Amino acid sequence: MADMNCAVILAGGQGKRMKSELPKPMFEVLGEPMLEWVISACEKAEVTDLCVVKGYNADVIEEYLDGRCETVFQPQRMGTGHAVMMAADWLKKRIGGNVLILCGDAPFIDSDTISAALEQHIRQDNAVTIITAEAENPYGYGRILRGKNGVTGIVEEKDATMEQKGIREINSGAYWFKTEQLLYALGEIKPNNSQGEYYLTDSVFILISAGYRADAYISPNPNVVLGANDRKGLLKLNDTARMAVMERLMDEGVEFLCTDGVSIGRNVSVGAGTKILQGTILRGNTVIGSGCTVGPNCIIENCTVGDNTVLNSVQAYESQIDDGVKIGPFVHIRPGSHIKSGVKIGDFVEVKNSTVGERTAIAHLTYVGDSDVGANVNFGCGVVTVNYNGASKHRTVIEDNAFIGCNTNLIAPVKVGKSAYTAAGTTVTKDVPDGALAIERGELRFKEGFAERKLRSRNKKLGK
Repeated sequence: MADMNCAVILAGGQGKRMKSELPKPMFEVLGEPMLEWVISACEKAEVTDLCVVKGYNADVIEEYLDGRCETVFQPQRMGTGHAVMMAADWLKKRIGGNVLILCGDAPFIDSDTISAALEQHIRQDNAVTIITAEAENPYGYGRILRGKNGVTGIVEEKDATMEQKGIREINSGAYWFKTEQLLYALGEIKPNNSQGEYYLTDSVFILISAGYRADAYISPNPNVVLGANDRKGLLKLNDTARMAVMERLMDEGVEFLCTDGVSIGRNVSVGAGTKILQGTILRGNTVIGSGCTVGPNCIIENCTVGDNTVLNSVQAYESQIDDGVKIGPFVHIRPGSHIKSGVKIGDFVEVKNSTVGERTAIAHLTYVGDSDVGANVNFGCGVVTVNYNGASKHRTVIEDNAFIGCNTNLIAPVKVGKSAYTAAGTTVTKDVPDGALAIERGELRFKEGFAERKLRSRNKKLGK
């Protein structure tokens, strides 16, 4: 344990200006809580021994983490130093290693910065290494004061001289400490400020005064300092992240005809030559192939999409869509579905937990649920696979080359054989043999004069 590196993530903030009961680190950037961005950066940098300091509405964070890492509770928000003090017992078990301190509401810390800062921290034998960035406009941030032998201190905006305000190197709020030296400094921090709080920045001065070495690692990523104190700041974080993802994808050969309403998660992969149209939202671990057109107005979440597929006004979740598929507009692909190569799905179709075979056509106004559909099947308008009987769900099987006529109801469990047909308006309650035509229609009867009698009865009731 002595040579292990660990991290303490400060996630106790309330974020009063957000005007929400949600803890601030749980507000989302590109569909993921800011806390998740910080945790994943640690994990990617192979810092996996984590402790999260929770505070305001702590149950929300505990439920989200679901045992992924240890947590400690900060009963009162009394500054960043006080928050780290809550993890003191946890840290005492890790003396001999190094500890990374991060803010759970600063989502753009990255694994390369974490790793490079640790390498410098160890190489220089620092007690503390501050992770910093150079800002075009450093207003509002703590400035880094440097001397011949490293960092000599951090000065806050309100305390800085005019000369110090010209310094562009700023504190990100992230630090690598030797764990033993951090514990020493925590014992020396005093709330000697107008807020009556324990500031973690004071630990840097305490360690320097005690003869320990402090230095700073300047991250090449200027966004490591960014956080959000209100909804406007949160929007800026989302815009920053959104554009960073799109710029990366454009470098990889993805085309954006318009960026209005486009939001793509950081874990999404898109192949070269694909066009993303306005109003498209790609979430989770979605993978889009090459040569596709996605949009306008699509939501694709945790799906795999093959090459040369067109998705127009489609919502698809946790499904697989293969090569050369054309879907939309106004189609819902629900979880557990597999749309195979060459399928065409038209407007107002819903597919749920179903496999749709190669080159099958589902033109419009159809529901396919809990079904296994073969290749080259043709669906007429208004077909429904009736998968639920009020107590349990059953599957429908439609084999290759079948033709399902308009307004057919397939009452599951039922099977339509190879090359079989169903006549328009048929309700199928029995298996249809291969090559057969299923017809189920009642006798057509007429009631002469019905409309005239109906009108007289209505007028009589109205007193006409």
